[in-house]
Amino acid sequence: MPFNRFILSLFFTAGLIWACTQQKVSPPQAISPVPTPTQLAWHDMELNAFVHFGINTFTDKEWGYGDENENFFNPTQCSPSQWVSVLKEAGFKGLILTCKHHDGFCLWPSKFTEHSIKNAPWKNGKGDLVREVAEACKQEGLKFGIYLSPWDRHHKDYGSPAYIEYYRHQLNELFTLYPDVFEMWFDGANGGDGFYGGQRETRKINGRQYYDWPTTLSQVRQIDTSVLFFSDAGPDIRWAGNEKGNVSKTYWNTITPDTLYAGKAGIENLLNTGTENGTSWIPAECDVSIRPGWFYHAKEDSLVKTPEQLFDIYLKSVGRGSLLLLNIPPDKRGWFHENDIKSLRGFRKLFNEEFKKDLAQNAIVKTDTYRGHDDRFAPGALTDGNDETYWATDDDHLTGTIEINLAKKEKIKYVVLQEYIKLGQRIKHFSVEVWKNNKWEQVARETTIGRKRILKIVPVETNKIRVNILSAKTCPVISNIEIY
Repeated sequence: MPFNRFILSLFFTAGLIWACTQQKVSPPQAISPVPTPTQLAWHDMELNAFVHFGINTFTDKEWGYGDENENFFNPTQCSPSQWVSVLKEAGFKGLILTCKHHDGFCLWPSKFTEHSIKNAPWKNGKGDLVREVAEACKQEGLKFGIYLSPWDRHHKDYGSPAYIEYYRHQLNELFTLYPDVFEMWFDGANGGDGFYGGQRETRKINGRQYYDWPTTLSQVRQIDTSVLFFSDAGPDIRWAGNEKGNVSKTYWNTITPDTLYAGKAGIENLLNTGTENGTSWIPAECDVSIRPGWFYHAKEDSLVKTPEQLFDIYLKSVGRGSLLLLNIPPDKRGWFHENDIKSLRGFRKLFNEEFKKDLAQNAIVKTDTYRGHDDRFAPGALTDGNDETYWATDDDHLTGTIEINLAKKEKIKYVVLQEYIKLGQRIKHFSVEVWKNNKWEQVARETTIGRKRILKIVPVETNKIRVNILSAKTCPVISNIEIY
């Protein structure tokens, strides 16, 4: 063999050996349950808006009784495009509209009831607010969702099988007329006093059995296979157990829903924390209103949550691995009130200021170990800005230490951590330390991470931060660390 060819052969062989050594381990196996692609996309939205608007807006009630005349609904300047424009400016990614609340009044011209917008004076009965909101969302790039109350205090057949048929007809109507619905929201307010077709009485139902949700949801999925269903216990998204807009510091996306159903009493704490070994990935959605009430009331114009309060809610929802669903109720004009808009803009300004520059971007990162010394799982994946790369340990390593070295001393207030949840939620305990006075000083000791964990710490100047994974269900897998 000529000498030159011999040298080339050696280089080629060496290259093959090097390539094999660089990928000598397989990626971590997923720990079940894991989110579906649709749930992953939902997680990434982070901020969604609830819009409560209807008869109650004009009667100054929270729960209409069901006997309200359709003539009450008559906004003077109704502008869904204004709602959507404000929401987009504030960073929201989706809008869920109360198409029908407990009073039974429908914001679209449903052919299955006279108690709808078609008999209201607004636009001479020719209006369709659901369509207008759906189109405004589409134009601005927001996703559109619907809330259709299972309880109906107006319908004469509520409590009987005939009402379930009615409810399914309306769902079919909504999903057929207004396609591309990303989320269907229904709650646990089930049964009680109402007008019920002209009779003032109380009707109670068996919340676990009456609605036959599996059949109802199956019907909807035949129309739209990608829709996510929210209720107290899912099946896709669960309630957070309160209407304060937060989940617990220890928060698992997983629960076991076998014995849970919408309206079941005593499950609030379980929903707020989730369960470490839950059998299903059903993440929590944190619903809260920007005002004390869910519908607009002029007496609450001075009680709108401040930008600082909204930011704190963000940290306790999205910052603990959940999603925030913030209600903004239009006023009698059909506009978001000026005070609400001012607060939303203030929130976005504060958010942009607090998370202006990621000090960890492309910083030098060291770890005590990484999976098989394979470059695919090396420390650099933590700060490369790529959500699809991640640091991982070998299967028998359930702990790990990550040290981030900044170019200079910086004043830091927030540490952001993200697990690669495509492979499941794993981490049970972790701590954060900063280098101060020539030693490591602990600034946080927490439990779960999940999709995103934002730690707000006492501001401190440092050039080194250390994250210690103290325990995990299986080998830790972290995709991102940010420092602000």
